[in-house]
Amino acid sequence: MSEKPAEDLSYEQALELFDARLRALEEGNLTLEQAIEAVAEGRGYLKICEAKLEAARHKIEVRPEPLPVPSAAEDDPDEATPPRDLLL
Repeated sequence: MSEKPAEDLSYEQALELFDARLRALEEGNLTLEQAIEAVAEGRGYLKICEAKLEAARHKIEVRPEPLPVPSAAEDDPDEATPPRDLLL
């Protein structure tokens, strides 16, 4: 159980290792020292999972700037000025 959390783990790998530490704690067959170590390792794996999720969230939430919508005057200068007979 002395594996150290590695930042290069995938989300799925870190989650699986976190789950393994949690199961070991739930089984209750660990000594106090092993339980403390399992908690520390679990926190490390949880931290990796949270960082991976946050990175994914930023990728999803980043939106490109909206393109400007051209006005009628930019498309056709004649449409921007009403016909002369409407001005009188």
